[in-house]
Amino acid sequence: MEKLIFRKFFIDIIGFFLVGIISLSLIVWVIQAVNYLDFVSEDGHSFRVYFYYTLLSFPKIFSRLLLFIFFISIFYTILRYEEKNELLILWTNGIKKKEFLNFIIKISFLLILIQIILNAFIVPKSQDLARSYIRSSNIDYFPSLLKSKMFINAVENLTIFIEKKNDEGQLENIFLKEGNEEVSQIILAKKGLLKRINKEYYLELYNGSIVDRNKNNTNLITFDQTKFNLSNFTTKTTIAPKIQEQSTGLLFKCLRKLYKFNVGFVERNLNCNNDSIGMIKEELYKRLIVPFYLVIISLVGGCLALKSEIQNNFNKYKLFIFFIGIIFIVLSQILSQYSTELILKNISILIMPFLISLIFYLILQFNLKE
Repeated sequence: MEKLIFRKFFIDIIGFFLVGIISLSLIVWVIQAVNYLDFVSEDGHSFRVYFYYTLLSFPKIFSRLLLFIFFISIFYTILRYEEKNELLILWTNGIKKKEFLNFIIKISFLLILIQIILNAFIVPKSQDLARSYIRSSNIDYFPSLLKSKMFINAVENLTIFIEKKNDEGQLENIFLKEGNEEVSQIILAKKGLLKRINKEYYLELYNGSIVDRNKNNTNLITFDQTKFNLSNFTTKTTIAPKIQEQSTGLLFKCLRKLYKFNVGFVERNLNCNNDSIGMIKEELYKRLIVPFYLVIISLVGGCLALKSEIQNNFNKYKLFIFFIGIIFIVLSQILSQYSTELILKNISILIMPFLISLIFYLILQFNLKE
């Protein structure tokens, strides 16, 4: 009987959790996808690139929402049980409140495992895939990037202006500026055409002039026809892997190298040196320590079952539990944002979720009546 009751409670919590986190993740994903529309219009990437890029952000959204949705799931499920007097049935069937609280903690350990897998493996991999996908798509964005009567600055070290572009792709009155303030090349052409040769894009330009300028002199060259290779350029979108996109094993390898040998190494654009050690610690804290706040959240949510609806001030008690849970959720996010400075100054930040969980658990176990 006890196993059946706990199984039903587990199904109810996980069922609500899955519906809640999938629904809210989809809402956040859609809002984020709308914000990424500039990624298509300004950087010139195709809608297919845009879709896959935003889709690969879904694991990160899922992981970010997990803590909040788990607390809401516990809170809602226990309230529903209380309203239907199902908690009373649990107690009358010999289930002790200690056992009930311990079962909720066991569920939190399952979700801790899931979140660590997400944070340590799936999210970095998906973010790295998204970045790699942008890099591999750079050769394909020029057809959608070239637009008439617009100064296009989305390409690194290149400005493009086209007065007219017809349906056949023919270009008129083209302006190109490559370089910087010290050294630059300006190309003006009356007509042009975008062509793809051996997977590389070229602008085939007709009837124009080239102005080469540097600190010392300026040269003017006229031409009847010339080609300008566009495939050497990339968009200004960051394409180098960030620390958040690196594998957990690589981050640990970096720390081990720094502490053991005190020398730097570079692998996959990760500069492993004393300047980056703070950011690496912060990222590892987010991936491996923050998930343990789930235990605190499970204990806070479980407290809702310790008081009956028929008792005085239950509504106030309910609100109090809710706000305490939200405070711990916010605390976990604040510490993850400022963990670089805090960890370097006070190592106790690392053990805070474990310490709070232990103290909270011991207090509850001591005060619970058999």
